[in-house]
Amino acid sequence: MTALPDFRLETYFSRWEFRARYNLAASDAQSMTLSALLELAEPADRIAFESLSLGYTQTYGEPALRDAIAATYEQRQAADVLCFAGAEEGVYVAMRVLLEPGDHVIVVTPNYQSAETVPAAICAVTGIALDPDDDWSLDIDAVAAAIQPNTRLVSINFPHNPTGKILERERFDALVALCRQHGIWLFSDEVYRGLGASGSMHLPHAADVYECGVSLGVMSKAYGLPGLRIGWIACADRSLLQRMERYKHYTSICNAGPSEHLALIALKAGNIILERQRRLLDANLALLDTFFATWRDRFAWYRPDGGCIAYPRYLGSEGVDAFAASLVEEAGVLLLPATHYRSTLTPTPTDRFRIGFGRADLAEGLDVLSGYVGRM
Repeated sequence: MTALPDFRLETYFSRWEFRARYNLAASDAQSMTLSALLELAEPADRIAFESLSLGYTQTYGEPALRDAIAATYEQRQAADVLCFAGAEEGVYVAMRVLLEPGDHVIVVTPNYQSAETVPAAICAVTGIALDPDDDWSLDIDAVAAAIQPNTRLVSINFPHNPTGKILERERFDALVALCRQHGIWLFSDEVYRGLGASGSMHLPHAADVYECGVSLGVMSKAYGLPGLRIGWIACADRSLLQRMERYKHYTSICNAGPSEHLALIALKAGNIILERQRRLLDANLALLDTFFATWRDRFAWYRPDGGCIAYPRYLGSEGVDAFAASLVEEAGVLLLPATHYRSTLTPTPTDRFRIGFGRADLAEGLDVLSGYVGRM
Protein backbone atom coordinates (compact mmCIF):
# COMPACT_ATOMS: atom_id res chain seq x y z
CA MET A 1 0.00 0.00 0.00
CA THR A 2 1.34 3.42 -0.98
CA ALA A 3 1.74 5.82 1.94
CA LEU A 4 -1.03 8.41 2.20
CA PRO A 5 0.04 12.04 1.64
CA ASP A 6 -0.65 14.82 4.10
CA PHE A 7 -4.32 15.79 4.05
CA ARG A 8 -3.90 19.38 2.83
CA LEU A 9 -7.35 20.64 3.80
CA GLU A 10 -7.25 19.16 7.28
CA THR A 11 -3.70 20.41 7.84
CA TYR A 12 -4.84 23.91 6.87
CA PHE A 13 -7.82 23.65 9.19
CA SER A 14 -5.62 22.38 12.02
CA ARG A 15 -3.74 25.66 11.75
CA TRP A 16 -6.65 28.07 11.37
CA GLU A 17 -10.06 26.57 12.22
CA PHE A 18 -9.97 27.39 15.92
CA ARG A 19 -7.78 30.48 15.64
CA ALA A 20 -9.80 32.46 13.12
CA ARG A 21 -12.54 34.62 14.60
CA TYR A 22 -14.90 33.91 11.68
CA ASN A 23 -14.79 30.52 10.01
CA LEU A 24 -16.42 31.24 6.66
CA ALA A 25 -14.94 28.03 5.25
CA ALA A 26 -16.99 25.75 7.52
CA SER A 27 -18.46 22.76 5.72
CA ASP A 28 -21.20 21.90 8.21
CA ALA A 29 -24.60 23.29 9.07
CA GLN A 30 -25.30 25.07 12.35
CA SER A 31 -24.68 22.86 15.36
CA MET A 32 -26.47 22.83 18.71
CA THR A 33 -25.69 22.23 22.35
CA LEU A 34 -26.21 18.94 24.08
CA SER A 35 -29.05 20.39 26.12
CA ALA A 36 -30.78 21.72 22.98
CA LEU A 37 -30.59 18.31 21.34
CA LEU A 38 -31.94 16.58 24.45
CA GLU A 39 -34.89 18.96 24.43
CA LEU A 40 -35.89 17.34 21.11
CA ALA A 41 -35.73 13.84 22.58
CA GLU A 42 -38.71 11.69 23.29
CA PRO A 43 -38.98 11.17 27.10
CA ALA A 44 -37.95 7.52 26.91
CA ASP A 45 -34.89 8.35 24.78
CA ARG A 46 -33.80 11.09 27.18
CA ILE A 47 -34.09 8.75 30.15
CA ALA A 48 -32.19 6.08 28.24
CA PHE A 49 -29.40 8.55 27.47
CA GLU A 50 -29.07 9.66 31.09
CA SER A 51 -28.87 6.03 32.28
CA LEU A 52 -26.65 4.83 29.43
CA SER A 53 -23.92 2.33 30.24
CA LEU A 54 -20.49 3.46 29.03
CA GLY A 55 -19.46 0.03 27.86
CA TYR A 56 -18.64 -1.29 24.41
CA THR A 57 -21.25 -1.06 21.66
CA GLN A 58 -22.03 -3.30 18.70
CA THR A 59 -19.62 -2.99 15.79
CA TYR A 60 -22.49 -2.63 13.33
CA GLY A 61 -24.03 0.10 15.47
CA GLU A 62 -26.89 0.31 17.95
CA PRO A 63 -29.86 -1.55 16.44
CA ALA A 64 -32.27 1.33 17.13
CA LEU A 65 -29.86 3.75 15.43
CA ARG A 66 -29.59 1.51 12.38
CA ASP A 67 -33.39 1.37 12.25
CA ALA A 68 -33.54 5.17 12.30
CA ILE A 69 -30.88 5.48 9.60
CA ALA A 70 -32.65 2.91 7.42
CA ALA A 71 -35.87 4.93 7.76
CA THR A 72 -34.19 7.76 5.81
CA TYR A 73 -33.93 5.43 2.78
CA GLU A 74 -36.69 4.14 0.54
CA GLN A 75 -35.53 0.55 0.11
CA ARG A 76 -32.97 -0.20 2.83
CA GLN A 77 -33.47 -1.93 6.17
CA ALA A 78 -31.40 -1.86 9.35
CA ALA A 79 -29.48 -4.93 8.18
CA ASP A 80 -28.30 -2.88 5.19
CA VAL A 81 -26.57 -0.30 7.42
CA LEU A 82 -23.11 -0.31 9.01
CA CYS A 83 -22.15 2.56 11.32
CA PHE A 84 -18.73 4.20 11.47
CA ALA A 85 -16.89 6.75 13.55
CA GLY A 86 -17.63 9.56 11.09
CA ALA A 87 -17.73 9.47 7.31
CA GLU A 88 -13.96 9.41 6.86
CA GLU A 89 -13.67 5.98 8.43
CA GLY A 90 -16.42 4.80 6.08
CA VAL A 91 -14.48 6.06 3.05
CA TYR A 92 -11.29 4.39 4.19
CA VAL A 93 -12.82 1.04 5.10
CA ALA A 94 -14.96 0.86 1.94
CA MET A 95 -11.97 1.50 -0.32
CA ARG A 96 -9.80 -1.01 1.52
CA VAL A 97 -12.48 -3.69 1.27
CA LEU A 98 -13.69 -3.03 -2.28
CA LEU A 99 -10.33 -2.47 -3.99
CA GLU A 100 -7.21 -4.47 -4.63
CA PRO A 101 -3.94 -3.76 -6.46
CA GLY A 102 -4.65 -4.22 -10.15
CA ASP A 103 -8.11 -2.63 -9.93
CA HIS A 104 -9.05 0.70 -11.48
CA VAL A 105 -11.22 3.49 -10.03
CA ILE A 106 -12.87 6.57 -11.54
CA VAL A 107 -13.38 9.61 -9.31
CA VAL A 108 -14.77 13.08 -9.90
CA THR A 109 -12.56 16.13 -9.39
CA PRO A 110 -12.22 18.49 -7.60
CA ASN A 111 -12.99 16.46 -4.53
CA TYR A 112 -12.53 16.00 -0.82
CA GLN A 113 -8.96 14.73 -0.88
CA SER A 114 -9.51 11.25 0.55
CA ALA A 115 -11.91 10.41 -2.30
CA GLU A 116 -8.83 10.48 -4.52
CA THR A 117 -5.87 9.62 -2.31
CA VAL A 118 -7.28 6.59 -0.47
CA PRO A 119 -8.06 4.59 -3.64
CA ALA A 120 -4.87 5.89 -5.28
CA ALA A 121 -2.89 4.30 -2.43
CA ILE A 122 -4.36 0.96 -3.49
CA CYS A 123 -4.73 0.90 -7.27
CA ALA A 124 -4.89 2.97 -10.47
CA VAL A 125 -7.25 5.96 -10.46
CA THR A 126 -8.63 8.11 -13.28
CA GLY A 127 -10.14 11.52 -12.61
CA ILE A 128 -13.09 13.04 -14.45
CA ALA A 129 -13.25 16.79 -13.90
CA LEU A 130 -16.58 18.48 -13.27
CA ASP A 131 -16.97 21.26 -15.82
CA PRO A 132 -17.56 24.80 -14.48
CA ASP A 133 -18.70 25.84 -17.96
CA ASP A 134 -21.39 23.14 -17.81
CA ASP A 135 -22.73 24.22 -14.40
CA TRP A 136 -20.17 21.91 -12.70
CA SER A 137 -21.90 18.87 -14.18
CA LEU A 138 -20.45 15.43 -14.82
CA ASP A 139 -19.88 14.26 -18.40
CA ILE A 140 -21.25 10.71 -18.44
CA ASP A 141 -19.68 10.07 -21.85
CA ALA A 142 -16.29 10.91 -20.32
CA VAL A 143 -16.95 8.40 -17.53
CA ALA A 144 -17.87 5.77 -20.12
CA ALA A 145 -14.69 6.48 -22.08
CA ALA A 146 -12.59 6.08 -18.93
CA ILE A 147 -13.91 2.62 -18.10
CA GLN A 148 -11.31 -0.11 -18.42
CA PRO A 149 -11.66 -3.92 -18.18
CA ASN A 150 -10.43 -3.76 -14.57
CA THR A 151 -12.57 -0.78 -13.48
CA ARG A 152 -14.00 -1.75 -10.13
CA LEU A 153 -15.63 1.41 -8.82
CA VAL A 154 -16.88 4.90 -9.71
CA SER A 155 -16.82 7.45 -6.88
CA ILE A 156 -19.17 10.46 -6.86
CA ASN A 157 -20.24 13.15 -4.38
CA PHE A 158 -23.52 15.11 -4.78
CA PRO A 159 -24.35 17.63 -3.43
CA HIS A 160 -20.74 18.19 -4.34
CA ASN A 161 -17.94 19.33 -2.06
CA PRO A 162 -16.90 22.06 -2.77
CA THR A 163 -19.24 23.41 -5.49
CA GLY A 164 -22.66 22.46 -4.10
CA LYS A 165 -23.61 20.92 -7.44
CA ILE A 166 -26.44 18.37 -7.54
CA LEU A 167 -26.11 16.21 -10.64
CA GLU A 168 -29.05 16.37 -13.03
CA ARG A 169 -31.35 13.38 -12.49
CA GLU A 170 -31.09 12.19 -16.07
CA ARG A 171 -27.30 12.15 -15.84
CA PHE A 172 -27.43 10.33 -12.51
CA ASP A 173 -29.75 7.70 -14.00
CA ALA A 174 -27.42 7.35 -16.98
CA LEU A 175 -24.46 6.86 -14.62
CA VAL A 176 -26.30 4.15 -12.68
CA ALA A 177 -27.19 2.40 -15.94
CA LEU A 178 -23.56 2.62 -17.07
CA CYS A 179 -22.28 1.12 -13.81
CA ARG A 180 -24.90 -1.64 -13.98
CA GLN A 181 -23.95 -2.43 -17.58
CA HIS A 182 -20.31 -2.95 -16.58
CA GLY A 183 -20.89 -4.46 -13.11
CA ILE A 184 -19.11 -1.54 -11.40
CA TRP A 185 -19.65 -0.41 -7.81
CA LEU A 186 -21.03 3.12 -7.45
CA PHE A 187 -19.67 4.72 -4.28
CA SER A 188 -21.87 7.74 -3.57
CA ASP A 189 -20.78 10.26 -0.93
CA GLU A 190 -24.16 11.63 0.16
CA VAL A 191 -23.13 13.47 3.32
CA TYR A 192 -24.87 16.68 2.12
CA ARG A 193 -28.02 14.95 0.90
CA GLY A 194 -31.16 16.58 2.30
CA LEU A 195 -29.33 19.82 3.06
CA GLY A 196 -30.02 22.87 0.95
CA ALA A 197 -32.17 25.92 0.49
CA SER A 198 -35.92 25.60 0.06
CA GLY A 199 -36.74 23.90 -3.22
CA SER A 200 -33.50 21.91 -3.52
CA MET A 201 -34.17 18.72 -5.47
CA HIS A 202 -31.94 15.93 -4.23
CA LEU A 203 -30.98 12.73 -6.00
CA PRO A 204 -32.15 9.36 -4.73
CA HIS A 205 -29.76 7.36 -2.59
CA ALA A 206 -27.49 5.22 -4.73
CA ALA A 207 -28.16 2.32 -2.35
CA ASP A 208 -31.89 2.61 -3.06
CA VAL A 209 -31.71 2.51 -6.85
CA TYR A 210 -28.71 0.28 -7.60
CA GLU A 211 -27.85 -3.15 -6.25
CA CYS A 212 -24.15 -2.20 -6.30
CA GLY A 213 -24.71 1.28 -4.92
CA VAL A 214 -22.83 2.20 -1.74
CA SER A 215 -24.25 5.26 0.04
CA LEU A 216 -22.17 7.18 2.57
CA GLY A 217 -23.97 9.28 5.20
CA VAL A 218 -23.03 11.17 8.35
CA MET A 219 -24.50 13.28 11.16
CA SER A 220 -21.88 16.00 10.64
CA LYS A 221 -23.16 18.03 7.71
CA ALA A 222 -26.94 18.26 7.29
CA TYR A 223 -27.68 17.71 10.97
CA GLY A 224 -24.83 19.94 12.15
CA LEU A 225 -23.53 17.37 14.64
CA PRO A 226 -19.90 16.65 13.68
CA GLY A 227 -18.91 16.25 17.31
CA LEU A 228 -20.88 13.02 17.52
CA ARG A 229 -18.55 11.36 14.97
CA ILE A 230 -21.31 9.10 13.66
CA GLY A 231 -21.37 8.07 10.00
CA TRP A 232 -22.64 5.05 8.10
CA ILE A 233 -22.70 3.12 4.87
CA ALA A 234 -25.90 1.71 3.41
CA CYS A 235 -25.80 -0.99 0.77
CA ALA A 236 -28.04 -3.81 -0.47
CA ASP A 237 -25.09 -6.22 -0.50
CA ARG A 238 -24.97 -7.47 3.09
CA SER A 239 -21.94 -9.67 2.41
CA LEU A 240 -20.01 -6.51 1.53
CA LEU A 241 -21.15 -4.87 4.76
CA GLN A 242 -19.97 -7.92 6.69
CA ARG A 243 -16.51 -7.61 5.13
CA MET A 244 -16.46 -3.93 6.08
CA GLU A 245 -17.56 -4.78 9.62
CA ARG A 246 -14.67 -7.18 9.95
CA TYR A 247 -12.26 -4.54 8.66
CA LYS A 248 -13.68 -2.11 11.21
CA HIS A 249 -12.35 -4.45 13.91
CA TYR A 250 -8.93 -3.01 13.00
CA THR A 251 -10.01 0.64 13.13
CA SER A 252 -12.53 1.99 15.64
CA ILE A 253 -14.00 -1.47 16.53
CA CYS A 254 -17.20 0.24 17.66
CA ASN A 255 -18.63 3.72 18.05
CA ALA A 256 -19.14 5.68 21.27
CA GLY A 257 -22.41 4.71 22.93
CA PRO A 258 -23.40 8.27 23.93
CA SER A 259 -22.77 9.47 20.37
CA GLU A 260 -24.89 6.71 18.89
CA HIS A 261 -27.80 7.45 21.22
CA LEU A 262 -27.60 11.19 20.55
CA ALA A 263 -27.56 10.47 16.81
CA LEU A 264 -30.72 8.39 17.30
CA ILE A 265 -32.40 11.33 19.04
CA ALA A 266 -31.37 13.68 16.23
CA LEU A 267 -32.63 11.37 13.49
CA LYS A 268 -35.99 11.00 15.21
CA ALA A 269 -36.18 14.81 15.27
CA GLY A 270 -34.72 15.02 11.78
CA ASN A 271 -37.58 16.94 10.20
CA ILE A 272 -37.35 19.64 12.86
CA ILE A 273 -33.58 19.94 12.57
CA LEU A 274 -33.52 20.00 8.78
CA GLU A 275 -36.29 22.60 8.60
CA ARG A 276 -34.27 24.85 10.93
CA GLN A 277 -31.23 24.39 8.73
CA ARG A 278 -33.29 25.16 5.62
CA ARG A 279 -34.53 28.47 7.03
CA LEU A 280 -31.00 29.46 7.99
CA LEU A 281 -29.63 28.52 4.56
CA ASP A 282 -32.35 30.56 2.82
CA ALA A 283 -31.40 33.63 4.86
CA ASN A 284 -27.67 33.07 4.43
CA LEU A 285 -27.86 32.53 0.68
CA ALA A 286 -29.69 35.85 0.38
CA LEU A 287 -26.80 37.46 2.27
CA LEU A 288 -24.29 35.89 -0.12
CA ASP A 289 -26.29 36.99 -3.16
CA THR A 290 -26.13 40.58 -1.88
CA PHE A 291 -22.47 40.38 -0.93
CA PHE A 292 -21.31 39.03 -4.28
CA ALA A 293 -23.52 41.44 -6.21
CA THR A 294 -21.89 44.29 -4.28
CA TRP A 295 -18.35 43.06 -5.01
CA ARG A 296 -18.83 41.72 -8.54
CA ASP A 297 -15.54 43.35 -9.59
CA ARG A 298 -13.73 41.17 -7.07
CA PHE A 299 -15.66 37.88 -7.15
CA ALA A 300 -17.71 35.73 -9.56
CA TRP A 301 -20.57 34.03 -7.72
CA TYR A 302 -21.92 30.54 -8.43
CA ARG A 303 -25.09 29.78 -6.45
CA PRO A 304 -24.97 26.14 -5.32
CA ASP A 305 -27.79 23.65 -5.88
CA GLY A 306 -27.59 22.07 -2.42
CA GLY A 307 -25.46 21.55 0.64
CA CYS A 308 -24.09 24.47 2.65
CA ILE A 309 -20.87 25.34 0.80
CA ALA A 310 -20.13 27.18 -2.43
CA TYR A 311 -17.11 27.69 -4.68
CA PRO A 312 -16.93 31.28 -6.01
CA ARG A 313 -14.09 32.64 -8.14
CA TYR A 314 -11.67 35.27 -6.87
CA LEU A 315 -10.86 37.90 -9.51
CA GLY A 316 -8.14 39.87 -7.73
CA SER A 317 -4.76 40.13 -9.40
CA GLU A 318 -2.82 38.86 -6.37
CA GLY A 319 -4.50 35.44 -6.56
CA VAL A 320 -6.77 33.60 -4.18
CA ASP A 321 -4.02 32.10 -2.00
CA ALA A 322 -2.50 35.47 -1.20
CA PHE A 323 -5.95 36.95 -0.61
CA ALA A 324 -7.02 34.16 1.75
CA ALA A 325 -3.73 34.29 3.66
CA SER A 326 -3.86 38.04 4.27
CA LEU A 327 -7.58 37.87 5.08
CA VAL A 328 -7.21 35.37 7.90
CA GLU A 329 -4.02 36.91 9.25
CA GLU A 330 -5.22 40.51 9.22
CA ALA A 331 -8.99 40.23 9.67
CA GLY A 332 -9.44 36.82 11.28
CA VAL A 333 -11.75 35.58 8.49
CA LEU A 334 -11.10 32.06 7.22
CA LEU A 335 -11.81 31.01 3.62
CA LEU A 336 -10.50 27.86 1.94
CA PRO A 337 -8.55 28.54 -1.28
CA ALA A 338 -8.62 26.13 -4.22
CA THR A 339 -5.07 24.97 -3.47
CA HIS A 340 -6.55 22.53 -1.00
CA TYR A 341 -8.73 20.95 -3.67
CA ARG A 342 -6.03 20.41 -6.26
CA SER A 343 -5.90 16.99 -7.87
CA THR A 344 -3.04 14.90 -9.18
CA LEU A 345 -5.44 13.39 -11.73
CA THR A 346 -6.85 16.38 -13.64
CA PRO A 347 -6.38 20.11 -13.81
CA THR A 348 -8.56 21.85 -11.22
CA PRO A 349 -9.42 25.56 -10.89
CA THR A 350 -6.81 27.64 -9.07
CA ASP A 351 -8.86 30.82 -8.64
CA ARG A 352 -11.70 29.54 -6.44
CA PHE A 353 -12.35 29.33 -2.73
CA ARG A 354 -14.80 27.50 -0.52
CA ILE A 355 -17.21 29.55 1.52
CA GLY A 356 -19.67 27.98 3.94
CA PHE A 357 -23.14 29.37 4.60
CA GLY A 358 -24.54 26.89 7.09
CA ARG A 359 -23.75 28.72 10.30
CA ALA A 360 -25.60 31.39 12.22
CA ASP A 361 -22.71 33.89 12.38
CA LEU A 362 -22.38 34.33 8.60
CA ALA A 363 -23.76 37.89 8.59
CA GLU A 364 -21.15 39.10 11.08
CA GLY A 365 -18.34 37.38 9.21
CA LEU A 366 -19.48 38.83 5.89
CA ASP A 367 -19.51 42.32 7.40
CA VAL A 368 -15.87 41.91 8.38
CA LEU A 369 -15.02 40.43 4.97
CA SER A 370 -16.79 43.29 3.20
CA GLY A 371 -14.91 45.84 5.26
CA TYR A 372 -11.61 44.15 4.46
CA VAL A 373 -12.34 44.03 0.72
CA GLY A 374 -13.37 47.69 0.79
CA ARG A 375 -9.99 48.67 2.26
CA MET A 376 -7.98 46.77 -0.34
